[in-house]
Amino acid sequence: MADATMTEVVRPSRLALALRYTKRNKSLAVGLAILFFLIAFTAIGFMVIDPKHAYPLTAAAKKAPSLKYPLGTDFFGRDLLAAMVVGMWQTAAIGLLAGGIGTVIGVVLGFISAYFGGWIDTIIKTVCQILTPIPVLLIQVVVAGTLDKRDVTIFMMALIIVVLSWMGTTLVVRSQVLTMKERQFVAVAKLSGVGSMGIIFKEIMPNLLPFIAAAFVVQVFQAVFASFYLAVLGLGPLREPLLGNIIWSAQGQGAFFNGWWWWPIEPAIAMVLILGSLALINMGLDELANPRVRKSE
Repeated sequence: MADATMTEVVRPSRLALALRYTKRNKSLAVGLAILFFLIAFTAIGFMVIDPKHAYPLTAAAKKAPSLKYPLGTDFFGRDLLAAMVVGMWQTAAIGLLAGGIGTVIGVVLGFISAYFGGWIDTIIKTVCQILTPIPVLLIQVVVAGTLDKRDVTIFMMALIIVVLSWMGTTLVVRSQVLTMKERQFVAVAKLSGVGSMGIIFKEIMPNLLPFIAAAFVVQVFQAVFASFYLAVLGLGPLREPLLGNIIWSAQGQGAFFNGWWWWPIEPAIAMVLILGSLALINMGLDELANPRVRKSE
């Protein structure tokens, strides 16, 4: 009797599966590629520049891009390469800090509202529905405008942005938890004697991670955009080289009219890349989280 030969099925690694998925999910792939480029630019930039040159009176003023100053300098004597590196890091710090705080608040309130229900759910849902229509931009401008610009810091700017940025995440998480808590696996867990915290963290939370990741990206996008327009309006920490501050100072000195085109163009391009990458990543995560639009292998 001939020996039976069995062929072993080799399963692809997680990395191979991830790469295969990003080939199908073009939005996610392009968004991540742009984001990695920006991270590399900032990381390598800190290795080759002196952060002190991102501040006034540290370089020759009004110099066009050259070998000595690859991105040129501005009216105040800042090396714009150093300013862009430090400014992108500061903008990212505001986005991650405000986005992280807003996401945590939204997730916690969304879970409490949906899982426990009753009067707690009524209060949280009502507050979100009342605050959601309020124009966030107007409130942020008013709050930022009442502060002394000398006292505004990166951390304070993040807190200003996060004040009215958690309601959307709260309502989205609440709706998803309301759906999840009625699933069969949650009922089985309850019958097995699993407590509320166990059901939340072991049963519901893992299934909501794609939604939470997408909500975090949206929060970061909104925070970065808010930090940008507040700085462009002159309501940010004026001494710091935030990308919006660079454009605000360029506008104040009439950069285009004086032929210093590189001064406002470079931070504007950086903001387009940052916001574009986050928007594309959010589109990709939405496909990953939503079975209706998820593409098959």
